[in-house]
Amino acid sequence: MTYTFLQNYWWVLVSLLGGLLVALMFVQGANLHLGNKKLDKDQKRLLLNATGRKWELTFTTLVTFGGAFFASFPLFYSTSFGGAYWVWVLLLVTFVFQAVSYEFQHKKGNLLGAKGFRIALMVNGFLAPFLVGTAVGTFFTGSDFTVDKAAIADPSSPVISVWGSGWHGLEALAQPHAVLLGLSLVGLTFLLGALYVLQYVDNGGIRKRMHESINRFSIPFVIVFVAWLVLLILRNGYAVDADGTVVVQQYKYLDNLLQMPAVLAMLVVGVGLIIWGLVLGAQIESHRGFWPAAGGTVLVVMAVFFLAGFNNTAYYPSTADLQSSLTIRNSSSSYFTLQVMSWVSLLIPFVVAYIAYAWHAMDRKKISMDEIEGSGNKY
Repeated sequence: MTYTFLQNYWWVLVSLLGGLLVALMFVQGANLHLGNKKLDKDQKRLLLNATGRKWELTFTTLVTFGGAFFASFPLFYSTSFGGAYWVWVLLLVTFVFQAVSYEFQHKKGNLLGAKGFRIALMVNGFLAPFLVGTAVGTFFTGSDFTVDKAAIADPSSPVISVWGSGWHGLEALAQPHAVLLGLSLVGLTFLLGALYVLQYVDNGGIRKRMHESINRFSIPFVIVFVAWLVLLILRNGYAVDADGTVVVQQYKYLDNLLQMPAVLAMLVVGVGLIIWGLVLGAQIESHRGFWPAAGGTVLVVMAVFFLAGFNNTAYYPSTADLQSSLTIRNSSSSYFTLQVMSWVSLLIPFVVAYIAYAWHAMDRKKISMDEIEGSGNKY
C-alpha cells in the first residue's frame, strides 16, 4: 500500500460516510413534516415514532464522519472545525436538542411542552442538512483561511491554520452557490423523510399527506439541485500542478467529470435513482421509493466529494491565499497512521451488517396506532 493509495482510500471512505450521513438525514427531513397542519396529533405521534427508531444512527454516523475526517485529514479538521466553528457548533447544538426532544417531549412537567420540543426537532430538520450542505459547498467556493505549517515550531503562537473572517464559517451564507447546495440537501432529506414514512408507517391518512408532499416539492428540489450542478460545471476550479502549486482553472469541475467517467456514471445513476424513488413515491399505490432514493443519495454525495478532491483538485480552496488551499496530498495524516487505520477499517463491513440486521429487526413490523396506544417503548 503506497502513501498515495492510502490517501485516496481514505478519501473514498470519508466520501462514503458523507453519503451515508446525508441518506440517514431522512430522520431530519421527516421531522420537518411535523409542521404539516393537515396531520393530526396522532399522525404526528406516528411520525415521531418512525424517526425515533433511527435518530441515533444519524447522530452516530455524523460523529463517525467527523472522526474519520479528523484521523485521515487532520489539517482540514483543524482548519474548518477550528476556524468555521460556528457552523459546527450550531450543528451539534441542534442535534443535542434533537436527542432531548425525543426523550422529554411527552414527559410530564417538561418546561417547553410537546409543541416546543417538536419545534426544536423541526429546527434540527432544517439546520442540520442546510449547514452540512453549505459547508460542503465551500469545497467549491472556497473559504477565508491561511495555513502555515512552519508555525507549529513557534512557541509563542503554534497555530497552523488562521481563519480570516470574524464570522467563522457563517460567511458561507453570503455565497449563493454554497447556499444552493444547502437548500438542495434540505429538499432531498425532506423528500427522503416522506418516502421513509410512506414505506414504514401503516396509516392511510399520513401516507396521503406524504404523497402530497412528494408531488408538491419534488420539482422545486430538482430545479434547485440542477441549478447548483450547472453553476458547478460552469465555474472556475482549483487545480493542483505536479509540484503541488494550486492554480485557478476554468471549467475544472466539468473537466473532472469528463476525465473521470466512473464519477460521471455515479452521478448520473445516483440522480436517476433519486428521481425513480420520487416517481414511485408520487404514486398513490406505491410505498417503495425510499431505498432507490437513499441509494442514489449515497452515490451522488460520493460523486460530489470525488469531484472536489480527485483528479489533482484542491478540495478546500483558500480565498485568502491560494497556496494555503488543502488537497488530499497536503492535508492527510502520516503513512503510518493511514496504514494502521486501514487495517481497522476492514471491520466496517461487519458493523454495516449489524446495522442492517438491527434496521430489519426494528422495521420488521410497520408502525401503527396499535403500537402508539400500547404500553411498549414509544416517543
